[in-house]
Amino acid sequence: MPNDKLLSMLGLARRAGKVSMGFDSAVGSAVKKESALILTAKDISPKSLKELKYALEECQVDIFEIPYDIDDLKSAVGKSVRIISVNDSGFAAQVKRLLNAGKGEE
Repeated sequence: MPNDKLLSMLGLARRAGKVSMGFDSAVGSAVKKESALILTAKDISPKSLKELKYALEECQVDIFEIPYDIDDLKSAVGKSVRIISVNDSGFAAQVKRLLNAGKGEE
């Protein structure tokens, strides 16, 4: 799968301390305007996604669903989460580039 680079990027961002993981932490980062991008696992519940979008209504942050589930994210960032906030514009730009590249290759 070409987007394994995406998981590697998330792991690198985690080690650099540039991510917030989990619903409360990710929303908190967005509210404090620290978040450059919010990512959700493909197996997030519709209820959680709805709550996330509602919580972020006032925040100017993009939300992307990534093609990975909770287990994939756990292997990348070391924690079982379905929501990740990328709190660095450089990492966010790389993640968006990888997501767009993945779409083009399908």
